Amino acid sequence: THHFDRAFAFQLASKGLSLILLDRDQAQLEATKRALHQEFGDKIEVRCLVVDLNKLSKDEIVKAIRDGIDGVDVGILINNAGVAYTYPRFLHEADPDATESVLNVNAGAPTWATMAVLPSMMKKKRGAIVNMGSASAHVLDAYPLVSIYGATKAYIEHFSRSISVEYGRYGIDVQCQAPSYIATKMTRRTQGSLFVPTAETWCQASARWIGYDTVCNPYWPHYLMSMVFHMIPNFVLDWYFMRSNLQARDFYMKKDADRAESEENGKKII
Repeated sequence: THHFDRAFAFQLASKGLSLILLDRDQAQLEATKRALHQEFGDKIEVRCLVVDLNKLSKDEIVKAIRDGIDGVDVGILINNAGVAYTYPRFLHEADPDATESVLNVNAGAPTWATMAVLPSMMKKKRGAIVNMGSASAHVLDAYPLVSIYGATKAYIEHFSRSISVEYGRYGIDVQCQAPSYIATKMTRRTQGSLFVPTAETWCQASARWIGYDTVCNPYWPHYLMSMVFHMIPNFVLDWYFMRSNLQARDFYMKKDADRAESEENGKKII
């Protein structure tokens, strides 16, 4: 989400790092750029790349990123773009276009972005790549009714582990961070708490952990939660998440139906 991206940008800028921001929304990029310059002045440089990670082909994404970073010493790549279904649902109920977006943005885009920056990092023999995984894949063996999202995050974790081994010889650190819920628009949480932190709180922990474990959960309450989940038998977790996600599905499907009925009644009155 834009809130999460913005929080990450401010956290890295606070460390004195210049930034290249990538988003499909130019207005959001420019707004974030202005806010960063208001906060940090000339201490950092900020560039913006308008790239739609869902609609462009893999070749177009790689070219756009390589053109955008040409002549720039890229030290850290943060792959934190992510999308999910609006609410849990069975696979046969999922909209094909929405499913394709989840696959493109969550799995495809980090792959192509990583491919784009690797040659320059290999040449310098240093760099760091941080991919956003999820506790839904790192902690759980199954994530019913959110299967595509969970599968893309499992891909990210395995992808990160593998290229960490491949490119460690070039001085490139690769890390997969696997958070649980964060208070963002995507998770429908508006207020932060100890176990559902704000984007700002989580990004502080995330930035401190870059360069350490290949797969990690940098926010300590989330780490404690994962330890508890690891002690619970899989069949219990399967039952719990199937039940809770099914309840969420039924709730939001009813809201959609009520909204559609209300709109239809409004048209009839007109």
